[in-house]
Amino acid sequence: MIKGRIIKGVGGLYFVDTDNGIIECSIRGIFRKNKITPTVGDYVKISLLEDTKGIIEEILERKNILIRPRVSNIDCAIITFSIISPNINIDLLDRFLILAESQNIENIIICINKCDLASEEDIESIKSLYKNIYPIIFTSTFKNVGIEDLKNIMDKKVTVFAGPSGVGKSSLINAILPNASLKTGDISKKIERGKHTTRQVELLEAWEHTYIVDSPGFTSLSIDFLEDNLDKYFRDFKEFLGNCKFYDCKHIHEPSCAIKEQIGKNISEERYDRYIKLLNEVSERS
Repeated sequence: MIKGRIIKGVGGLYFVDTDNGIIECSIRGIFRKNKITPTVGDYVKISLLEDTKGIIEEILERKNILIRPRVSNIDCAIITFSIISPNINIDLLDRFLILAESQNIENIIICINKCDLASEEDIESIKSLYKNIYPIIFTSTFKNVGIEDLKNIMDKKVTVFAGPSGVGKSSLINAILPNASLKTGDISKKIERGKHTTRQVELLEAWEHTYIVDSPGFTSLSIDFLEDNLDKYFRDFKEFLGNCKFYDCKHIHEPSCAIKEQIGKNISEERYDRYIKLLNEVSERS
């Protein structure tokens, strides 16, 4: 058997990048029987049927997996939103950040695209909300702003661009990797949502040992994958967790709460309010 990585899946077939080239693979029936689905990004072991065809025999252990887009073994997540057209949705941005945090992705970057269309006030408001929490890159494919910064971050990593439709993920990838020639779509002015220009998840080789994941956009993201410990996915809370009087503190009404003591200091009121809103959503689902 030889080892490789799934870079694309179409109609029950999986294209595996190996030292022997790209091998088109089917899967053993035991995977279907056990309801195991190979995922783009998976490292696998395959047996060859002929030079360019094979069968996936084993899926190796994943270090992480994203739900939307469904892709595994990610090194870097670039959470991409446009600042305008469509306008940035902070609620959805926070959900993407929580999703990435829940999968222990080491490098999480906020990318705010179409910055050439925004006012300095708009830009500063986003900076102030996430400063000292996540790296933020402001980009414009029209003015070629921030593209080199993205390239430097992505080098020698598998990077996923995740975010809603219409924010310019495919345009950014085209700017980073012109040979990708990804289809881009116009924004529907009627509903201010992007047309879904990406239909499948695929690993694109940018340069040596560097891959990009383009993925379908969407306009909502459930957090039903979360349990009770929402606070551990708020990066600005982490330094203070474990310092509350009660070990199971939810940081709402409890006395001597280390998180509440930091509101307006190291934790912004807006971020705390976002936590409470999402916590209520998780509690209502339980």
